[in-house]
Amino acid sequence: MESKNNWKAWLYLAPVIILMAVFTFYPILNSFYISFLDNYDYVHNTFDGFTFNNYISILTPLLNDPELGNTGTMFESVVQIGLPNTMLLTIITVPLSIIISLAIAIGLNSIRWLKKIFQTIFFLPYVTNAIAIGMVFAVIFDTDYGVFNAIFGTFGHAWVNPSIDPNGAMTVNYWSGVFAICFYIIWSSLPYKILIFLGGLQNIDKQYYEAAQVDATPKRKTAWKITIPLLSPQIMYVMVTSFIGAFKEYDSVIGMFGEQGGAFDANTGPRNMRTMVYFIYDQIHLNQVEYASAAAVVLFIIIMIFTALQFWVSKKRVHY
Repeated sequence: MESKNNWKAWLYLAPVIILMAVFTFYPILNSFYISFLDNYDYVHNTFDGFTFNNYISILTPLLNDPELGNTGTMFESVVQIGLPNTMLLTIITVPLSIIISLAIAIGLNSIRWLKKIFQTIFFLPYVTNAIAIGMVFAVIFDTDYGVFNAIFGTFGHAWVNPSIDPNGAMTVNYWSGVFAICFYIIWSSLPYKILIFLGGLQNIDKQYYEAAQVDATPKRKTAWKITIPLLSPQIMYVMVTSFIGAFKEYDSVIGMFGEQGGAFDANTGPRNMRTMVYFIYDQIHLNQVEYASAAAVVLFIIIMIFTALQFWVSKKRVHY
């Protein structure tokens, strides 16, 4: 009977396994394979042999520009732009978005009137196109007509759009761009996290809070000793998915900064907001699929390391 049930289970899982094999496992393995090919032409599926130079190239501080025929012109590589930007956005946005969404979820859970309406309002950004939202935020942070400058009286400050300095150079302060894109990423990532935390809060047994009220426990201590420990599985899940999502950030850069990923800063040099995934798409556009695959493998390894570390920490911090 057990053997028969196993075959039924595999039969029910077969459609999903087939789809994952075709659209997930095969692309991953194929990317590993392509990342070691030299001069790979994906149109004709030809290459000149196997090499480690693809990894060496993308991890070298300066890389020849394939679009210009390798004439010596340099462009920003993974280690100069893509990886630092990705790490910076991840470190800033993930903790802040989790803290803010948890606070909002606790507040929403305590509301009785119009609770469903507020939940719907907070969830709307999740079902809105990311590129469209990015373009709206680009307008909000516009140098001359942006709402942000109007509210805080900082007219003329270039957050996203390049401005002209006295020497006639186009410039955008790098950290202003970081602030603007982090503001957008945190705002757009809140709905999903709030939904997860609300589900967890509603499953917490009310007897814990009733006992805390009997003992006259302060609300801050109740949240720290009861709410957060009992929400640790949801916090762990949100943290893992948030790190993975932050490492794959791309839509926000395109929506706010366009195809160039931002302008240059006259003081710090050519440093824009391109991320690791931006670099991957850019290399595919330039028909450098082997570079894109190598960068994808590097990103995959980084995500795996961070995920493994989080699961290791969760063994001591997560209470099921």
